[in-house]
Parts: sequence; structure tokens; C-alpha cells
Amino acid sequence: MEIGKKIKRLRILCNLTQKELADRCELTKGYISQLENDLTSPSITTLVDILSALGTDINKFFNDEVQSKIVFDDSDFIEKISEESTLTWLVPNAQKNNMEPVMMELNPLSSTPRDMPHEGEEFGYVLSGEIEITLDKNRYVCKKGESFYYVADRLHYIKNNKQKTAKFIWISSPPNF
Repeated sequence: MEIGKKIKRLRILCNLTQKELADRCELTKGYISQLENDLTSPSITTLVDILSALGTDINKFFNDEVQSKIVFDDSDFIEKISEESTLTWLVPNAQKNNMEPVMMELNPLSSTPRDMPHEGEEFGYVLSGEIEITLDKNRYVCKKGESFYYVADRLHYIKNNKQKTAKFIWISSPPNF
């Protein structure tokens, strides 16, 4: 790890000159320059002081967490096929996130399992076909190009009453699939 380059990047982000950083840490501008060029290494105490002056701490500084994946393609998707439907998880391991997007292909004259009331919200967008959303005793038709949204605090499920497959994006928050 190039500590000096990382310190320099932080210093620049904080709009500090080498002299300003040195003054805040009771160091010399020359020492900061040597440090940023990886010509010297700081003691732990000095590094803690520098990081404090830069608005961070040693844990954050050394946490080189790789950025989470942003774009997913079909090689990342996970598919579950049943007699009633094909459920495709569009974001792997999304159950650890705040929402879980899936693509549902609901076969003709099929329905999703009845989902008991739970905490959260659900949203969907119909890509093709037509579905019927049941919330307790109320039924709502949602067609291609339309979306739905509801709080999941009631018994709910989705049904395809037609002779062709219905396809829709379904997002549950928190994850529930």
C-alpha cells in the first residue's frame, strides 16, 4: 500500500497545502512532502495525527473495501423455475440490501403463493401480459406498461388469469423473496 499517495489524495480532497497539513500536525512541510512521495514512513502516532487532521481515522484509512458491483448481466442472475413461474433474482445476494428486485414470469392461469402480512412495501412494473393483484379481498388489474405499489401489511398475492405468460419486475423492501 502506498500510504503517502493516499495521504496526498486525502489532503487534496480537504483543500490543504502541505504546509497547512504540517502546521496542523506540528510537522514540517518537508516531512509531509517526503511522506507523500513514499520516501519515509510515519510512526503510528504521527499517522493517527495526520489522519485526524484530514478528517478520518486509521480504520477508515486502511479499509480498502472494494466498491460493490453496480451493473449485473444475465450471468449474474439466479433463476428458480417452478410449475407456476420462473423467478429471476436480478441482483445476486440482494437479500442483504434494503430492496430485492426480481423478474417474475407467471405462467398462464397461475398465481404466486399467498403471502401473509409482513413489514415492508412492494412495487412492480408489468413488462408483458396482465396480472391481478389481490390485497385481502380487493383485486386490482395491472397491464403491460403499468406499475403497482402497496404496503405489504395485508394478505397478498398475484395471479395471471390469462392464457399467456405475464412478465413483471417485482421489488420487495425489505427483501422477502
